[in-house]
Amino acid sequence: MKKPVKRSIIRAKAGMLYYKTKRKLLWLKMRGRFATERSDKALPELQFSHRTPLLRKLKDVDMYLQYNKITNLKLAADKISGVIVYPSRTFSFWYLVGSTSAKKGYKEGLVLKSGTVSKGIGGGLCQMTNLIYWLTLHTPLAVTERYRHGYDVFPDSDRTQPFGSGATCYYPHLDLMIRNDTDRPFQLIVNVGDEYLTGEWRSVSPPEYSYEIIEKNHEMLPEFWGGYSRHNELYRKVYDCEGNFLREEFVVSNSAIMMYQPYLAAPDEEHSAYDK
Repeated sequence: MKKPVKRSIIRAKAGMLYYKTKRKLLWLKMRGRFATERSDKALPELQFSHRTPLLRKLKDVDMYLQYNKITNLKLAADKISGVIVYPSRTFSFWYLVGSTSAKKGYKEGLVLKSGTVSKGIGGGLCQMTNLIYWLTLHTPLAVTERYRHGYDVFPDSDRTQPFGSGATCYYPHLDLMIRNDTDRPFQLIVNVGDEYLTGEWRSVSPPEYSYEIIEKNHEMLPEFWGGYSRHNELYRKVYDCEGNFLREEFVVSNSAIMMYQPYLAAPDEEHSAYDK
């Protein structure tokens, strides 16, 4: 991977304006094709569910940012939970949530910018898009737009999902968009509880298939400029209702610059002799 290049403030602002304008034009073009209808009544058949802990102990990260994140997640959940994605319609995270600002009640949360941990109003919403993306991989819905961080910031502490199985977000141009190419409606329900962020896709009939996400070709490589990069590929195994394997599908390839040392320090000679 190429060495990261730090952009000037002028270039960064110009880029933001360009991508923001491009996104707004896309929304105008697709208006009428987005999923906007919501219902408090859940569709009868669960397709897939998952949950992630709201609080994690992260090195050198103030816990108040994670508590603020919970507030931000609740505000976003109020905008998207219960949305029904009818056939040929597209779910857009930012189209429904809108901009995040202090006026709307959003607080400072954790954000990742150019490989560093920082603070920003509305920070932490990536946990929501991570969850929605993971849920969607276990359904026949089509992910039409998804981004992941270009930096791998934290080691795999208590990781339960493969590297690269999330989706980052940044208003408005780093969006998560999901299209329903099936012949039945799907409903997304998310909830911010006391300990977990939970989510589920539901529909009007039982699932026709089940899915398993697997990782292949995982590697960590030294780069010529001195850092390390991480790479893998995700695949999806598809099974029928009786658990019979049907096929394997390529999902995505991931690459990221690592912001931590990938290898454990070698033990000193005394410990090595003792361990033997």
